[in-house]
Amino acid sequence: MRVLDRLRGDRDGRVALLVDGPNLLRDEFEVDFEDLRAVAEPDVARVYLDHRAPSALIEAVETNGMEAVVTSGDVDVRLAVDATAYTLEGFDIVLATRDADFKPALARANEEGARTTVVGVSESFSSALESVADEVVLLDKR
Repeated sequence: MRVLDRLRGDRDGRVALLVDGPNLLRDEFEVDFEDLRAVAEPDVARVYLDHRAPSALIEAVETNGMEAVVTSGDVDVRLAVDATAYTLEGFDIVLATRDADFKPALARANEEGARTTVVGVSESFSSALESVADEVVLLDKR
């Protein structure tokens, strides 16, 4: 059973999977796109990358059925704004990151009644995120 299926119960919400690329998609973490998508069956799957992202990474994101959102500025700002917008549109939020900067966006999602899941890796995972999310999923190294 997928994480958000357990959280949602009878609720029939849409799911937005938002991935903090620079913070999570690093060689040392060995995060797999299939693992990210397996957490929930997202209606929206976006990976946020900065302008320095290699074209091979952008291609891999798109090949795996996710939308690459390349920003010229701070990835965190764009991701937090989008998370809030999806929350206000009635989406549950699955945020893949290790970064505590997203605590306010998750808190806002909770205030709006959205279910929140944070997906991360155990290395340097923020306990601040754990305290605000409905569910935390830590991916194992391959």
